[in-house]
Amino acid sequence: MSQDQSSEKYDVIVIGAGVVGPCIATALARQGRKVLIVERDWSKPDRIVGELMQPGGLKGLKELGMLQAVNGIEAIHCEGYYIKFRDQALEIGYPEKQEAFKTNAVKPVPGCVDEKNDKLLSDSTINIEEWEKDEKVRGISFHHGDFLLNLRKMVREEPNVTWLEGTVNKMIKDEENEEIVRGIRVKINDKNEIYKAKLTICCDGIYSKFRKELSPKNVPTIESYFVGLELDDAVLPSPNHGHVILGDHAPCLIYQISPHKTRCLCAYASTKPPSQSNREFIDYLENQVLPAIPKPTQPSFKAAIDSRKFRAMPNQYLPALKQGRSPLGLIMLGDSLNMRHPLTGGGMTVGINDAALLAKLLCPKQIEDFEDYDILEKKLRQFHVKRKNLDAVVNTLSIALYALFAADKASLKILQNGCFKYFQRGGACVLGPIGLLSGMLPFPMLLFNHFFSVAFYSIYCNFIDRGLLGFPIAIYEAFDVLFTAIYIFTPYLWNELVN
Repeated sequence: MSQDQSSEKYDVIVIGAGVVGPCIATALARQGRKVLIVERDWSKPDRIVGELMQPGGLKGLKELGMLQAVNGIEAIHCEGYYIKFRDQALEIGYPEKQEAFKTNAVKPVPGCVDEKNDKLLSDSTINIEEWEKDEKVRGISFHHGDFLLNLRKMVREEPNVTWLEGTVNKMIKDEENEEIVRGIRVKINDKNEIYKAKLTICCDGIYSKFRKELSPKNVPTIESYFVGLELDDAVLPSPNHGHVILGDHAPCLIYQISPHKTRCLCAYASTKPPSQSNREFIDYLENQVLPAIPKPTQPSFKAAIDSRKFRAMPNQYLPALKQGRSPLGLIMLGDSLNMRHPLTGGGMTVGINDAALLAKLLCPKQIEDFEDYDILEKKLRQFHVKRKNLDAVVNTLSIALYALFAADKASLKILQNGCFKYFQRGGACVLGPIGLLSGMLPFPMLLFNHFFSVAFYSIYCNFIDRGLLGFPIAIYEAFDVLFTAIYIFTPYLWNELVN
């Protein structure tokens, strides 16, 4: 194979055009940088995750001037969550705008927002007048591929962007200093081409081949899978809400992604992906999950099982490493940097807000030349610190809630029961957790307070349930519950905050 070298040098090369790649490439291009974005396949992708965006993610898109990426794709607005726990159910609405934006105001990325792109538009499924009149913030759900095509269209229309279809197979290092990344090698039609830039931003997703550039140990862990089914014309008990189905099975998520399609994600506690021919998994769906699904939704869920058309995606966890020292000239962003359990739908929220934050720190007024590595390192240190609040809340909450909702031992079942009763109290017991989940209240200590409030309330409820005769057992269980709560929560929060 020949290896030609492009004579053109870019300010930035962005690897990957998933959700985060187009966001950071568009932002830097609008700030005047010369950007090359490389994607293996620019056609419409077909994925089962990345279809529910929390209000915090929409806020990030607004700051980038890319909010209209959710327009024209038959997206469905989301007002909160419907939680079904065995035979009980409750609705939890998103926080009010006044409260959410008071502590987490919209701060546009310099050079990226104007009067043409800072507002959502009305379309076939979005009524902007109703949206703006709603006193509460909203999320939104959609077909992932349609949303991604909009993002890709936006980035390709930027005058300062060159887009390329090819497979990046190597980082090009400086000839005299292996610690400096100078560009990339791209395979295009069986031919290798080299492209150089002052800065390379890697956004190549969950299966990133370059994240080990930061550390050989920078590898995600897989502890379970989500299996995605697509329901046709499903009847949901609470339209315009994400549905969380809890019981003796692993948790299920259900949310509408278009007028006639609804996504269902069923957690499956296994380190190996289930297959369509796996009778044990089909029995699990039919005998454990189906009876727990709301009765109006069961016919469409049963039809989806019978079709055998489902796919599995690994639930991976990867804490973010500090960047800036080595290698120089390389930044990881999105899932190549940081992953969490998708139960809370927070992945896009973290990735988009990371892109907005990084674009603010890398704007020309902050750093004129990306090859000024001292300033770049300083900006990346600031990036690592400033992203921690949202990152720590979303990531830790996703792990903790999955542990509670999956509840595979007695202490977790007590916590699960207490968590639902805690939500039933309403008021601050709901407003705080939903504010954290929505990405609009990114405060780790608020998460700490509510999580351990749930733990102690669970212990209290268990004492009531056990009664006087069961008091000695409840004493033992209280210590077990408290230990379990500390074990599943504290290490993750600590790791996110101090890593």
